[in-house]
Amino acid sequence: MKDFYSKVYEIVELIPYGRVTTYGAIAEALGARKSSRLVGIAMNLSHELVPNLPAHRVVNRNGVLTGKHHFIGANTMENLLSNEGIEIVDDVIKNFKLLFWNPREEL
Repeated sequence: MKDFYSKVYEIVELIPYGRVTTYGAIAEALGARKSSRLVGIAMNLSHELVPNLPAHRVVNRNGVLTGKHHFIGANTMENLLSNEGIEIVDDVIKNFKLLFWNPREEL
């Protein structure tokens, strides 16, 4: 049986280029609705455990780049998202609802 973190990483690998999802949406897709903080911990550890994971595509429920301080460099998360055509204003994804990818509905 796969551990929770591995399941989180499997979903994160599927987030389409130019789209974003949330810690809560991932938790809900895994049937663990109240585990969004655990998803956040998994994402924080992902930089060491799964270096090429598109962790920059996971944000909080309001589209805020709350995990940006876990990336090397202050603007790395924002730059990665910007390179995918996602506009960021004051650490918030513009048009978040339009760019939101819901793994529960789209997998």
